[in-house]
Formats: sequence, structure tokens, C-alpha cells
Amino acid sequence: MHTQRKTLSTVGAVSAAAALGLLTACGADKTDAGAAPAEPSVPVTGTHWTVDSVTAGGKKIDAPGTKAHVAFDKKGRASGNFGCNGFGGVAEIKGDTITVDKIAKTEMSCGDEIDKLETTLTEALKGKLKASVKGDKLNLTTAKGDSITLTSEPPAELAGTKWMLTAVVEKEVATSLPKASGKAEKAHLIFDEKAGTVHGNLGCNTVNAKAKVTDGKIELGTPRLTRKMCDGDVMKAEQNLVKLFGSTVTYEIDHRTLHLTGKDGLGLNANAAAVKK
Repeated sequence: MHTQRKTLSTVGAVSAAAALGLLTACGADKTDAGAAPAEPSVPVTGTHWTVDSVTAGGKKIDAPGTKAHVAFDKKGRASGNFGCNGFGGVAEIKGDTITVDKIAKTEMSCGDEIDKLETTLTEALKGKLKASVKGDKLNLTTAKGDSITLTSEPPAELAGTKWMLTAVVEKEVATSLPKASGKAEKAHLIFDEKAGTVHGNLGCNTVNAKAKVTDGKIELGTPRLTRKMCDGDVMKAEQNLVKLFGSTVTYEIDHRTLHLTGKDGLGLNANAAAVKK
């Protein structure tokens, strides 16, 4: 399991946004005042591109299950997340070439696996990249032949989305959920706003409960659970998740990430399952 303070992530997001504003100002002298940026020949702007993988030196690193994503806008900015840390930078788009420069990012360590992805992705995203779009796929290739493969992802809705639970939050400290053993079903929740219910799995046992959704809040009813016993860490995480039920929680969706927060700072983080094509 991996533990990190949620407050660091929040502060990091603010810092990245501030850095992005400064970077935009720094990059403004590249264009004449009032001049409109050239239209790219590949449709990359205005889309949330989720990173599928990055290949460097012939070695491929997969990124599913992380926060890794990139977005380009028509004002010459790049922003996103390298897997754990948010970033901002300048992006000049000419034809099918995207030049990314002046990258500023937050500085958190999120474990060896994510740190390795972040280092590789950061290096691959710098400099001139050849962009090609086919359907919902974007491929960015460096001059050295390294590449980043991405998929366009629409924002997720609370209802109907399979939310894969990633962490339990206790007093602003997020602890990743232990991996399910064997063929056990992965922890997830699915909200049915029309029926006013939620069902899923909390890591060991399946769960069903009432769920009344109002503006930014969900009134969770008493949970109905199966009675299986699992490994100690799995059961401990599940017991904390159960405490969210029978109370009203606030919810926030950041594109495809869901945060639920209940009383005494107890909460959970979840990511929307990949959209099946």
C-alpha cells in the first residue's frame, strides 16, 4: 500500500495552476501582440488525453490506473499530470509538430513504479514532438523515436460510471487500497441516480445501499453486505469504507476522478473505469 497526504496533492494542483499562468506569460513574447495562433493540422486541442503508455529506449511503460494525462489549449499551453504530479508548460503547435517547453511540476514521490513512469514521461514530453491522431488515439513521437500513446477520454458522470476505488482517505491522508488476491472482484461502486441506489464491491464483500444524490452531496443508506472474510489489510480497508455509509457525504468529480468525503475527514478516491470501445 502507498500512503500520501491529500493536502500535498491539493496544494500541488494549485501550484501547478499558478505555474501554468506564469509560463503562459513567459511564452507570450513568441508571438506578435494580437496575432492569432496558427491552427494545428492535427486536432489535439481542447481534449483530455489520457496516457496509455510511454516508450523510451525501446522499453514500454504502461500507465493505466494512474492520473497521467495531457491537455493542449489554443492559447499555447500544455497541462496535465505525469501520473502523480501535476504540471504546466508552454506548447507551440505548428502543423503536426508540438513543441513543449518550460515545464513546471509539483514534487511528490508516489512510489518507485509511478516515479519511474513520471521521469520517463517528463523526458519524452519535452521538446519537439510529431503528432498523429487516428480515431480517439493520439501518438506523440520524439526525434529519438521515443513515443507517448494517449486516448481521448470524455468526462465521467457520477451515475452509471463504474468507479474503481483507489484509496481510503483518513484525516487528509490517502492510503491506497490493497490489491485483491486471486480472482477477487476489484473494489468499485456504481451509482444509479434514477433508482436512488449504489452497488458494487468494497474490496472483499459486495455492497448495496440507498443513495440519494443532491447538489454536491450523497445521502448513503445503511449498507447490505455479503459476509466473506478476506486478508487482514483488505478487511481493514473495507471496514473504513463501510463507515461512509449511513451518513451524508460530499462528492467532487475532477474529469474522471471521484472524491467522496464524509464526517471526521473519512473518505475515498476512485477513478472511472476505462470506456469500452
